[in-house]
Amino acid sequence: MAEEELYDMLVPPGVPRKMIYDVVEKYDVEVVRRPQKMSFANMDGDTRELIAFRGKREVVEEVQKYLFELLKEFVAE
Repeated sequence: MAEEELYDMLVPPGVPRKMIYDVVEKYDVEVVRRPQKMSFANMDGDTRELIAFRGKREVVEEVQKYLFELLKEFVAE
């Protein structure tokens, strides 16, 4: 049996830790580290280690909607 393909959703820098914990408690995802090349301002070409949520595609899509709603509420406060 072939392994199911997993997908990553990069967590934008600055997301409060509480939101990351909320996502992990609510959804079947794993937090992983991902090296990512940056290409803006004074970081052009630098590689930074970001975190991502890893899981099945449909779950990661739900996580994206949920996290963006949390961020909208957080910014509006």
